[in-house]
Amino acid sequence: MSHRKTRLPGLLPEQLDEEQAEVYRAIAAGPRAAGPQAFALADERGRLRGPFNAMLLSPPVGLALQAVGTAVRYGSVLTARIREMAILTVAAHWGSDFEREAHEAVGRTCGLTESELAALREGRSAGLDDPAEQAAVRAAAALARAGELTDEEYARAVAALGERGLFELTTLVGYYATLAMQLRVFAGEHKEGEPGDRAGGEPDLAPRSDVRPAG
Repeated sequence: MSHRKTRLPGLLPEQLDEEQAEVYRAIAAGPRAAGPQAFALADERGRLRGPFNAMLLSPPVGLALQAVGTAVRYGSVLTARIREMAILTVAAHWGSDFEREAHEAVGRTCGLTESELAALREGRSAGLDDPAEQAAVRAAAALARAGELTDEEYARAVAALGERGLFELTTLVGYYATLAMQLRVFAGEHKEGEPGDRAGGEPDLAPRSDVRPAG
């Protein structure tokens, strides 16, 4: 379980300028808000939750980023089960509570069982029978872990998902990894066993004075 120490205050709708309000509307009144919602996009005062609040900091980037999220969730050839299993694979790799809690809720509406959710949460094989689902979860795990696929993994994924499906899967993995990173930076999420704030605050990149240059 990760811990949270939110660094970025939530912005109220009435505090937003017009550019920020456009991003807000795209998130809160777009496809994510259509139909039954498995998790709340905003709190009781209308402040965006999770990674969405940070998107208001840069309206041009935030608007484009949320559009990628809309495309990978609502314009993809991937099935809803594959999509949610891939998201949960990314959430487990990054230790993101928000992604896990939100998309376990969505996954249940897509037919994911509690045993499948538990396996994904713990990074175990979910015992899937469908070849496309097996290939997608394996590819998502490899992409989250290594950022690439071997030739064998690529061939297996294309055979099961098609080239378009694999392109959409890689985009989905990258998008949710970006959100997980934003949650770490702005919402203070950290994977269990990882340090919170680094001691001293800055990485040690300066050359040591007691080391003589080579040569």
